[in-house]
Amino acid sequence: MKLNNGFTLIEVLIALVILAGGLLGMAAMQATGLKNNVSAYQRSQATQLAYSMADRMRANINAAGTYATAATTASATQSHSAQASCLTTTGCSVANMAANDIYEWNAKVSSVLPGGEGIITFADPIYTITISWDDDRDSTTSKLSFPMSFTL
Repeated sequence: MKLNNGFTLIEVLIALVILAGGLLGMAAMQATGLKNNVSAYQRSQATQLAYSMADRMRANINAAGTYATAATTASATQSHSAQASCLTTTGCSVANMAANDIYEWNAKVSSVLPGGEGIITFADPIYTITISWDDDRDSTTSKLSFPMSFTL
């Protein structure tokens, strides 16, 4: 019977090693799940923002060309400004409405998505809205993008 001394202690240590490995695996799965959840949320936000701009362009169809020719990147928020006349019921021109839409949309893209930028291009008869953002927030040049094409 003296040969069995300490056998229980080895069993406990092996069980602890297996338990620690399992807990580390669960923590890694949780971290991966959270990362993918944030990525999916950002993609859905990009989708909503692209469709929002498409709806704005459809509502202001007479100035649709103005949307595509305007530079709609992060610097466009500074070059376009909110149009006070478009915020009241007194009315505003279609060009002012387009400038106001671009300003509001760019402000929303850059505030909702990390490093978010939106670009609108036109190749007759198709408009393409491309929203890109830094998905992993590592400040590199690689960004995810969501393109959406439509016709008016």
